Amino acid sequence: MAEGKTESPGPKKRGPYISSVTSRSVNLMIRGVVLFFIGVFLALVLNLLQIQRNVTLFPPDVIASIFSSAWWVPPCCGTASAVIGLLYPCIDRHLGEPHKFKREWSSVMRCVAVFVGINHASAKVDFDNNIQLSLTLAALSIGLWWTFDRSRSGFGLGVGIAFLATLVTQLLVYNGVYQYTSPDFLYVRSWLPCIFFAGGITMGNIGRQLAMVESRLGQY
Repeated sequence: MAEGKTESPGPKKRGPYISSVTSRSVNLMIRGVVLFFIGVFLALVLNLLQIQRNVTLFPPDVIASIFSSAWWVPPCCGTASAVIGLLYPCIDRHLGEPHKFKREWSSVMRCVAVFVGINHASAKVDFDNNIQLSLTLAALSIGLWWTFDRSRSGFGLGVGIAFLATLVTQLLVYNGVYQYTSPDFLYVRSWLPCIFFAGGITMGNIGRQLAMVESRLGQY
């Protein structure tokens, strides 16, 4: 009898499902890192505007350079930006309502510019009282959502983000981590939820655009 040839087992190939899962995980990680650094950059720029106007006050020893912020502020904002930016397209996918309104980078950049303008207005524009400023910023924030989002999920997430972020900020100020000048809404400014709402919409738009780029690349 002729002896059969024994073939040495070659390297195992990953199945299509494992490859797909690995690819999605890597893309998710890349998007998270990009969103993190965008959040850190915006935190440094916007916090610098607030400090120059003396809206927020940190202890003197932490204001030492152009970053002019406690060391924990940029990483916290970057982490929150990554979570928000990944959450928006995830919610869209689970609801079965892919967001297709103004899905191009030029629209996303305009959204970022409007958000920076709203934050700048909160620090630079003088109003007779905080109520007028809060109402103006609320109208601008809702206008930002209507112009660049218009989704019910986006509005709901924006409101939830504004509530949670304001609550966390109240707790930080209460514990003496930092403070706001002339607080009129417990320990913070009454317009702060408007800034958080607009920031959530902005990071959600960036996250949705990055997710769309990923889906387009996956088709090739």
